[in-house]
Amino acid sequence: MITILRFFADYAVLIYLLLAVGLVFALRALFRAQHELSQSVFGLERELARRHISQAMTALTLVALLAGSEVVLTAFLAPNLPAFSLLSTPTINPLTTQTSTIPPELLQTIGALTPQLTATAQVTGCVPGQIMITYPKAGDIIKGSIELLGTANIPNFGYFYYEFSPAGSDTWQSIAGGNQAVQDGSLGNWDTSLIAPGNYALRLVVTDSQANVLPACIVPLQITAP
Repeated sequence: MITILRFFADYAVLIYLLLAVGLVFALRALFRAQHELSQSVFGLERELARRHISQAMTALTLVALLAGSEVVLTAFLAPNLPAFSLLSTPTINPLTTQTSTIPPELLQTIGALTPQLTATAQVTGCVPGQIMITYPKAGDIIKGSIELLGTANIPNFGYFYYEFSPAGSDTWQSIAGGNQAVQDGSLGNWDTSLIAPGNYALRLVVTDSQANVLPACIVPLQITAP
């Protein structure tokens, strides 16, 4: 159900366009049927014309119902869904903190994908006062369970979540998130004890109330064995 709601919210513009096309065709069919009725002489012709009018009215009603449902979804339901229902990764629960769920058999693979940090590694995409990770900082060496600190507070705030990825990879593993704005405070916890030591990137993703995703704040760091 959540997947269906997310689809209709993400593709609202395309759906409105399709409904507009459907509306045009339905109106065109209605006008033609009315003209057909006005020109009909015999009873069979008039009956057929009335049937065409009924079909056109049914199509118009269906388009109106679909358009109304889409408006209710995008304007009222989607902005009020819990944050975890809008995330693409189903393992996230923004209302609670959870540890990494990466399978142990993949730990060695991930470790092999983690190139060494360089002196030029920098934080990217962060916006002071809006989207920031203040701890850990770029290049920090962390281990065990840590508390992430920072800011996730934008106009029309929707929700936030944070993820990690092996350095140099674009495959992100979700950690946790929340649907309450945070200003210079705790974003949540991260247990790194099950993650293979190596170099990683941590990113904070924030969306607005319309589920528009802003550029992520990415911090390079290193994980060591606890």
